[in-house]
Amino acid sequence: MSIPENQLSASTPEPKPHTEIGETPVPAESSESDLSFDQILSQFERSHSHKSGEDRRQISGTVVALTADSVLVDIGYKTEGILPLTLFTNAAQPIAVGDKLTVTSKGRNPEGYYDLSLQKVSQPKDISSLEAAFAAQSTISGTVTAVVKGGLTVDVGVRAFLPGSRSGARDVAEVAALVGQEIRCRILKLEVPTEGAEGDVDVVVDRRAVLEEEEKSTKDRRFAELQEGDLVFGTVRSLTDYGAFLDLGGIDGLLHISDIAWTRLAKPSDALTVGDQLQVKVLKIEQTGKLDKSGQATRRIALGLKQTQPHPWDAVPSTYTVGERIRGAVSRLTDFGAFVELTPGVEGMIHVSEMSWAKKVRKPEDLLKVGEVVDAVILGINVAEKRIALGLKQTLGDPWTEAPNKFPAGSTVEGPISSLTKFGAFVTLAEGIEGLIHVSEISAEKRIERPQDVLRVGQIVQAKLLEIDPTKRQIRLSMKQLVPTGLDEFLAEHKPGNPVTGRITKVDGRQATVELGDGVFALCTLPATEPAPKEESKPAAGALDLSAFSSMLNAKWKTGTSTVQAKPEAPQTGQVRNFRIATLNPDTKSVTVELVS
Repeated sequence: MSIPENQLSASTPEPKPHTEIGETPVPAESSESDLSFDQILSQFERSHSHKSGEDRRQISGTVVALTADSVLVDIGYKTEGILPLTLFTNAAQPIAVGDKLTVTSKGRNPEGYYDLSLQKVSQPKDISSLEAAFAAQSTISGTVTAVVKGGLTVDVGVRAFLPGSRSGARDVAEVAALVGQEIRCRILKLEVPTEGAEGDVDVVVDRRAVLEEEEKSTKDRRFAELQEGDLVFGTVRSLTDYGAFLDLGGIDGLLHISDIAWTRLAKPSDALTVGDQLQVKVLKIEQTGKLDKSGQATRRIALGLKQTQPHPWDAVPSTYTVGERIRGAVSRLTDFGAFVELTPGVEGMIHVSEMSWAKKVRKPEDLLKVGEVVDAVILGINVAEKRIALGLKQTLGDPWTEAPNKFPAGSTVEGPISSLTKFGAFVTLAEGIEGLIHVSEISAEKRIERPQDVLRVGQIVQAKLLEIDPTKRQIRLSMKQLVPTGLDEFLAEHKPGNPVTGRITKVDGRQATVELGDGVFALCTLPATEPAPKEESKPAAGALDLSAFSSMLNAKWKTGTSTVQAKPEAPQTGQVRNFRIATLNPDTKSVTVELVS
């Protein structure tokens, strides 16, 4: 094995005897004072990398410990080697401490352990071995000796070149870290000088292809082992805004932010850090529809952490009841309400309509803010849909409880107009209590098309309370009924039996409508038949009653009318007739009359 160039300045080795390809060169002797501790340790580990009579790249080791996801193997070095525990999942017998394994070292990992492999890797010992490996495109092992322009040099029995693009390293730091490590690679190019010709063997190797094949093999095996619903261990590899990627032993799974905890998280880093060891549940394994470098469909694994814990809603039916008063912190605000966290993973919502009796809340942030602790009353629980309805205003008392006593029907009320709509005006009577003046109840003098033509928000008005319904929380008001009308004055000035004159406006059978004044109408029931006019008794034939004739002339002279009564005309629309008031009802504001003549 050649000595790295950075060690050449530490000491000058003595000439060494010629060695055949594949033989291990003997390190030159040098005084301990000229060697650093790192160099002494490196020489020790190289000298103890294999036993006499064994292949230099195959190591016999003993299992010394088992962890949640790894197997630690004593390979004779000062530091143990490590194998993924998943390699033994389908083994006939489970791996145990003390078992003997034949492994291959792939170099040290960032934790200082030696990454091991169960695959056997050949080590070329001569040119014919290299030619055979090149022809079969088999995997060989080699040691990275130095960084050169465009890549690295690798000792595979002869000096080989590893292009940087085929090293499998992602940045300059990873390239530099390969120096001194044993790698697995494949020969891309092999040119051997013909016998007698000058020149060295030209070898170009590829490490990335081997890594990609190993990665694909590991992924295929792990995907075959995993099933939806399995509980697996993983290590947090990276964090994003939408979740965390976990290494499941050769394949990655996505733990979405919504599946980390039953509580809502602003970002995954609030609950996780890179390197955390987690037990998660496999929620779904599916194909993404995309192709990888080899042309095969890629697969995706969805993981869940909160699914390994009891669901907080399981305890809701036994913990909360409708009507109960609770306390919690506002967790978030929306356009339609505020969410309050009752316990981790259990939220209730206060709708904007349940926030205040006094005013109509347009936006939740007008009253509440995130993080504020509030008291609320549970209005409803829906376990199936995982919803809890909360009320904030219910903690202040319901003003409608005493509304019927405070605002009886028929009373006169006063208050400011709180809002105007196309059908009327709302008037605030007390905190949390409003009444509606319908557009038809605003004025008796004229027809109002739009309430805003005569009213404005904030205007103080008086109105008569027509009806109150505490169940529906509705109050009907009227402004026009506070203004005296012609009918009110008529009712106040007349009594039943008073004679009146009116104009018949409508006749319907025996029912007639009579106008007695401006805005005063009465109903009249017409008689079935009118009485025939009375006639004077005629004297007997041949006899002349001079006294009766004289009386008739006298009446005619004095009054200008005949004593003989004419037959009354039948009632018709437009006639002006004499009537007598039959009934007056101030409550219903109704009048009935009788036809006199």
